[in-house]
Amino acid sequence: MTDIRRNVPVLEQLAVLKRGVVDLVTEEDLKTKLERGTPLRVKLGADPTRPDLHLGHAVILRKMRQFQDLGHKVIMLIGDFTAMIGDPSGKSKTRPPLTLEETRANAVSYLEQCKLVLRSDPEVLEVRFNGEWLEPMGYADIIRLASKYTVARILERDDFTKRLAAGTPVQMHELLYPLTQGYDSVALEADVELGGTDQLFNNLVGRALQRDYGQAAQVVMTLPLLVGLDGVEKMSKSLDNYIGLTDEAHEMFAKLMKVPDTLLLNYFTLLTDLSEARIEELLAGHPVTAHRELARAVTAWLHPEADLDAAEERYKAVAKGGIPENIPSVTVPTEELNADGVVGLFRLVALAGLEPSNGAARKLIQNRGLKVNGEAATDPQTAVTIPAEGLVLQKGKDKFVRLLPAT
Repeated sequence: MTDIRRNVPVLEQLAVLKRGVVDLVTEEDLKTKLERGTPLRVKLGADPTRPDLHLGHAVILRKMRQFQDLGHKVIMLIGDFTAMIGDPSGKSKTRPPLTLEETRANAVSYLEQCKLVLRSDPEVLEVRFNGEWLEPMGYADIIRLASKYTVARILERDDFTKRLAAGTPVQMHELLYPLTQGYDSVALEADVELGGTDQLFNNLVGRALQRDYGQAAQVVMTLPLLVGLDGVEKMSKSLDNYIGLTDEAHEMFAKLMKVPDTLLLNYFTLLTDLSEARIEELLAGHPVTAHRELARAVTAWLHPEADLDAAEERYKAVAKGGIPENIPSVTVPTEELNADGVVGLFRLVALAGLEPSNGAARKLIQNRGLKVNGEAATDPQTAVTIPAEGLVLQKGKDKFVRLLPAT
C-alpha cells in the first residue's frame, strides 16, 4: 500500500482528482476547499441492494482511494434506510424495496469488497449508515424536509418526466428519495459527493439542501458508468457482462482480454494509473498488446500477489482450446457410483460444484454448456466411468474441474 501523501500542491491534487470525471460542480469550489489545507470529507452513498461488486463499482471506489491517498477522509455511506425506498435513478418502473435487515446483511459483504480498493485505516475511512439519522425522524421532520424543495424541481428529473409522459406511475415515496439522499450530505457535512452520472440530480439536491441548512455546498463529482463486456449495456451482474471484484486472478485476466476494442480507452482511463501518453501509445498499436497491458494492470491492482505470467499462460491455453494445467480437483466418493462403477454425467457436474443442483446441471448440459475432456456433452444421463487419470469437466470458456476416482 502506498503512503498517504501530505501537503500535495492544490493544482497537482486537482489534476489527479479530475481524471475520468464527467461532471464537476464546481471546479472552483473544489479548488477553494483544497486550499483550506485540511482533510476534506468525501461522501459516497450506496444502497446495498446486491452483495456483489464489479469493476463498474470500482471506478468510483478508485476515485475515493485517490482522495484517501491525498490525505482526505472518505465516508462510505450505506443507505440501509434509503434502500427501503428504492432509488428510482435510471429505472423505468418502481423498484421493489428491501427490508432493513436485507440491506444490512448485504452491507457486510459490500463493505468487505470495498476494502479491496479502499484504505481501511480510520484516519481516511469512515463507515456510516443513514438509518442513524433517517429512522428516528418523525412526520414533522419529514414535512420540514419536504418543504425545502418544490415538486417542479423534483419533476425536472428525467426518470420521472419520461415515466409520466409514458403513463407509467411514479409513487410518492420515490419523489422523496432525492431529498433523503440529499439530507445525508447535511447530516455528514460532506465537502464532496461522488456518484455515477445517473446520480447527478440526487447529488445536486444535496448541494442545495446544505445551503438551506446553513452549510457550505458540497462539490459534486460524477464518473461515467462502465460499459460491460457486451459493449452495449452498463456493467451489471444481471446482464452477465461484468467482471467481479472477487473474481479469481486468472478469471479476471481472461475477461479483461475480452473487453471490446472500442472501450479500451475508457477502461484504461478509469481503471488504471497509466499516463495519457502511454494509453495513446497502446491504442495506436496492436489491440492484443493493449488488451494484455490492461489485463495485467487491472489484475495486478486487485490481486497484488497474483502470478500474472501464469494467468496469461492459462488464458492462452484456453483460447487455443486447451486445458490449463493448474485446475481444481474433486474426488468422486464411491457411494456416488452404482454397482457397475458408473455415475450420471449430470451428477458429476453438481459434485464438481459447477452447478448448485442436479436440475441446474441437466439444463447446463442440455444447453450445450459443458465439455468433457474437451468434447461437447449433450446428454445429462450419460453414464460415466471415471478413469484412474481422471476426467476434466469444462463449463463455459474458463471454468475447469478435474474429477478423480476415490482410491
